[in-house]
Amino acid sequence: MTPVGIDPVSAERAAGTLAIPERAAAAAAEPRRRRLPVLSLGIIGLFVLVAILAPMLSPANPLDQSLRNRFKPPVWMEGGSTAHLLGTDRLGRDILSRIIWGSRVSLAAGVVTVLLASAFGAAVGLVAGYYGGRTDAVLMRVTDATMSFPVILLALILAVTVGPSFTNVVVAIAVILWARYARVIRGQVLTLMGLDFIAQARIAGAGAWRIITRHLLPNTLNTLVVLVTLQVGYVIIVEASLSFLGAGIPPPTPAWGSMIAEGREFVTSAWWASGLPGLAILLVVLAFNVLGDWLRDTLDPKLRQL
Repeated sequence: MTPVGIDPVSAERAAGTLAIPERAAAAAAEPRRRRLPVLSLGIIGLFVLVAILAPMLSPANPLDQSLRNRFKPPVWMEGGSTAHLLGTDRLGRDILSRIIWGSRVSLAAGVVTVLLASAFGAAVGLVAGYYGGRTDAVLMRVTDATMSFPVILLALILAVTVGPSFTNVVVAIAVILWARYARVIRGQVLTLMGLDFIAQARIAGAGAWRIITRHLLPNTLNTLVVLVTLQVGYVIIVEASLSFLGAGIPPPTPAWGSMIAEGREFVTSAWWASGLPGLAILLVVLAFNVLGDWLRDTLDPKLRQL
């Protein structure tokens, strides 16, 4: 029944008018969807594909030298040729071929190092956060001491004592990098330990191993994935820095850092010898960082509400 003095049509229109702001408010309250970083994924996918298919895509042997063709400019510059699309270095080696094969070194170092460091660091963080007390104190003091040690110095020590190699680079970076994962995962585990589902699991008779693997680890995977993605770019920069200093991948193996080091003396006359490998590092690292930021914004429930 419609109240006396109110036209049914007017009441319906008024209700519809009031519903519009409510719908607008509900739409505004919905989580904002962040666009998929298509460009970053494309760059990462391109370099991964190039690294996998390096023997097929490389136009020349990256180790072949030809002093007659030293410092040939890229194809779009005067004096360039299609035989060397990105030019040659001081020994006449093809820049494009060396960048293609160098992508194998940089991506392999980044992925292997991050996987090793994240696995060990996550295990330390889970154990420290679960047990607490003296176990937590000892593990965190070791973590703090590890984080204070510079990666470059450790790699230089290994290079002097054992010799530069791919294995030494991975070990030197992973030995320091695990502490970052341990610190972050431990903080998240401490938060989870105060929630009801952990107490219910203990009441149900679940042991430490089951709680850590079935309850704590799955709830920290989002954070772990974001950290892994962000750290790949960091490891690539560190590996390139070590190769630049001569403590990374030994020559004549193509590595982006060593290519920059070899061409730095000829920047004014042959910029492509060091500029193009530097551009490859820039693109890959920037792509991983953008992807990591997108994953963080997408997986973090707090940021999803912004």
